[in-house]
Amino acid sequence: MGGIGLLIPLLAFAFVIITSIIKILKEYERGVIFTLGRVGRKAAGPGLILLVPVIQTIRKVDMRTLVHDVPTQDVISRDNVSVKVNAVIYYRVVDAVRAVVQVENYMAATSQLAQTTLRSVLGKHDLDEMLQERDKLNKDIQEILDTQTEAWGIKVSNVEIKHVDVDQSMIRAIARQAEAERERRSKVILAEGEYQAAAKLTEAAQVLAESPGAMQLRYLNSLQDIAGDRTNTIVFPFSINEVLDRFRS
Repeated sequence: MGGIGLLIPLLAFAFVIITSIIKILKEYERGVIFTLGRVGRKAAGPGLILLVPVIQTIRKVDMRTLVHDVPTQDVISRDNVSVKVNAVIYYRVVDAVRAVVQVENYMAATSQLAQTTLRSVLGKHDLDEMLQERDKLNKDIQEILDTQTEAWGIKVSNVEIKHVDVDQSMIRAIARQAEAERERRSKVILAEGEYQAAAKLTEAAQVLAESPGAMQLRYLNSLQDIAGDRTNTIVFPFSINEVLDRFRS
């Protein structure tokens, strides 16, 4: 019994030693190894990693693409409209050593940077640009984040603005503005049509004025069209001078 009682602590101690020496990293993991507080140039893994107990420690880093929801931010646009905007960012660690050494918590740091960048970039644009040029804004935010997180060993691959929420009173104002714009365009199109029709009539009048024969043919055409309907009363217009000339003759 005494031997068994002594064997159990020895087995437990051996298990602790083995687990502190042997580490297994998955395919998407890398290990940043510290030897007496100093870090190597490259991360270890994946696979089996052997450590020197007490002297070496390891910190695992996930190299997969991470998805982070940026909390809703209150943004005031360049035209002084208050909106609520949220987004999602996709990023991954490309240098595990820098992600561990250069920043305390790269996930929290990337999240905070994304929030401030979102407010800063959108605040430089009008509301119409936020609603209509979302792809351009996504690209601008992604490029800024990618540049600033490069020192941390982070690659921001994509940013997507999910929602731009506007106050109800502002939505009604936008609807009225859109309706006024549609009415303005309709009037412009109608006026343009009237202008083109008047221009064509002017051209036709000039052609007829220069050719009396064409004017006479047009006159006869009109009489033929009128005669096709028996219910119409046909009036033949004559010049007063023409009538007086006939009476005189």
